[in-house]
Amino acid sequence: MQHKHKLPAPGTVSRYADFDGSSDALFLAQLGQQAKPITIITANALDAQRLLEEIPYFAPELKAHLLPDWETLPYDTFSPHHDLVSERLATLYQVMNGACDVLIAPLTTALYRMLPREYLAAHTFFLKQKEVLDLAGLRSQLTLAGYSHVTQVFSPGEYSVRGGLIDLFPMGSPLPYRIDLLDNEVDTIRTFDVDTQRSIYPVNEIRLLPAREFPLDEAGRTCFRGNFREKFEGDPTKKQIYKDISKGMTPAGIEYYLPLFFEQTATLFDYLPENTLLCLHRDVRPIIDEFWRDTQSRYQLLRADIDRPLLPPHDLFLSSDIFFGKL
Repeated sequence: MQHKHKLPAPGTVSRYADFDGSSDALFLAQLGQQAKPITIITANALDAQRLLEEIPYFAPELKAHLLPDWETLPYDTFSPHHDLVSERLATLYQVMNGACDVLIAPLTTALYRMLPREYLAAHTFFLKQKEVLDLAGLRSQLTLAGYSHVTQVFSPGEYSVRGGLIDLFPMGSPLPYRIDLLDNEVDTIRTFDVDTQRSIYPVNEIRLLPAREFPLDEAGRTCFRGNFREKFEGDPTKKQIYKDISKGMTPAGIEYYLPLFFEQTATLFDYLPENTLLCLHRDVRPIIDEFWRDTQSRYQLLRADIDRPLLPPHDLFLSSDIFFGKL
């Protein structure tokens, strides 16, 4: 049965409690039907995943997207999985372009500083069937967007060129594409299976998102080096992470240096439409406090590594005051 809920006026706060089972998903689905777009910030990743699966059951017409966590701990020395980065970029793109009715984000994701909207917009481009393609231009565009040239495509962020055949696995895509060129025109575009290499179905166009959440082109590396010298004392050329980025390599855990690649980072709130209704799922304040205690403790523990200096937590994450201020 459909219930109409009185929507809170802009700038006001309404509290709801006593939900059992999936009744929170039902309530949020009905809220989304009345007031899309809505943004749901959950206290943990499990709730976020559950709501992503349950809300479409109650309101299949709503376009619901999850902004997943990196699934790494602050200052970890390994990088998030390709698929997670791919899903994050695809979701941010949908939100930025008004193609998302319900955005679901775990709190920890919402506390991270992110790539600016301008970077995502500038490094997203489209390939269409029957389009005249400059192959050298496409190669440089893919390199600029951070894609790796490989002999065989397996993961998002990779491409391969063999004569008039281009295999491409865009970020944010569940499948790779095979582009068949006739002279310099895109003749056909088909998805294919990475295991069998067999074509699956034809498509008319491909959307290409950047391969990473930070730029590794010359401008990005220059910005990184300048910010690195400003932030950290001593000779930067003796630090391995500085040397790797200068050579265009991506050391594991480089995501925790993301602010150094930009003049200014963004937050999740910069991506949200002005008319979005924000919903906090459970009490997030104690979770923020716990996150900050853990992060400060990891920072104190790991900052002694001279070869790998760390950015202070406030450069990477939103404090409780800033988070609630932006809310």
